[in-house]
Amino acid sequence: MPQTAPTARGRVGVMLPRDLPAQDVMPYAHRAEELGFDQIWVVEDLGFRGGIAQAGPVLASTTNITVGIGILPAGARNVCFTAMELATLAQLYPGRLIAGIGHGMPDWMRQAGTWPASPLTLLKEYTTALRLLLRGEPGPAAGRYVRCEGVVLTETPAADAVPPVVLGVRGPRSQQAAGEVADGLLLAEPAAPAYITASLQNMDSSSTPSATGDREIVTYDAAAVDDDAEAALARVRAGLEAIGEPDWAAHINPLPFAAELRAHRAACPDGREFARTMPADWVRELGIAGTPDQARAAITARQAAGATSVVLAPAGPDALASLDSLARALPHRP
Repeated sequence: MPQTAPTARGRVGVMLPRDLPAQDVMPYAHRAEELGFDQIWVVEDLGFRGGIAQAGPVLASTTNITVGIGILPAGARNVCFTAMELATLAQLYPGRLIAGIGHGMPDWMRQAGTWPASPLTLLKEYTTALRLLLRGEPGPAAGRYVRCEGVVLTETPAADAVPPVVLGVRGPRSQQAAGEVADGLLLAEPAAPAYITASLQNMDSSSTPSATGDREIVTYDAAAVDDDAEAALARVRAGLEAIGEPDWAAHINPLPFAAELRAHRAACPDGREFARTMPADWVRELGIAGTPDQARAAITARQAAGATSVVLAPAGPDALASLDSLARALPHRP
C-alpha cells in the first residue's frame, strides 16, 4: 500500500544522553531550545534514568521544544498507569510530547523479570490499549497480556494534543505491527536512508494501517559536526561499534554495502576495531558526521527517505559543549 506523506517540514531533534550528569540536564534542554532544535528526546535505559521522570522537568523548564520519550518498554509498566502519566504531561504541555514504546532490550527485560513469551503480542496489545486510553476511550477487551477492559481516563488531553505513540522496533514483523497499531516508527539505530526506506516498506505491509494523519518516522543517529571533517568522523565511529552483531540482520540487510560490512566485521577482533577501521563512506552513511554542509546533507537524505524527525545523538566526551556545533547543521542556519 502507498506510504502516507511525511509532514511538510522535516524536524531536527537532539538526544539527551542517558549518562549526562544530573546538573547538566536542565542546561542541556535550555540550550537545545535556544539553538533552535525542534525536539529533545530523553532516553530510558535500564540502570540510568526514567523516561517519564525526565520528560516532566524538561517540559516544565522549556517553552516550545517538543519532548520525545524513547523508549518505554511495554513490559515494564501497567498500561493504565502509563496512559495516566502521559495524559497528564500532554494536558499540562499540549502538543509537545511524543511517546516511544518498544519491546525493551531482551537481556534487560529478563534481568527485570518482565520479558514475555510473545513480545510482539504484548507490544501490539499494549500499544492498542495505550492509544485508546489516551483518547479517552474505554480500554479494550482483555488480551493475553494486557487487561484494562472498561478502564476510562477521566482526565485526557484535547483531541489535537493526544501525544503520538511510535514504536521503537526493528525487524519486519515488529515494524509491520507499527503500521497496524501505532502512529509511526522510532528507528533507534543508525538510520541510513536505505534502512529508513526498508523500514517504511515493512510498516506499509500492514493491511490495517492505524495512523489517520501524518505518520511520525523518527531516527536516531550518532552525530558530530566540525570544520575538520575527519575529526567529526572519528568522534562518530564509537557510536557504530555494535553494528554487525548477529541480531542486527534486519538493520544491515538493506544497506548497499551489507556484504562488505559483514566481511569486515568478521575480520575484526571486536566492535571497537571494526568501527575504527570501517571506510569513511560507511561512517557518513551510518551516522551524521562532517562539516556543517556534509551533516546537513545527511539530514536531508534521511528526510528524503521518509524521516519526519532526525534526532542527533551527540558523539564525543562533552555532550553539552557539542550542542553548539551540532546546531550548525540545522537547515535554517547558514
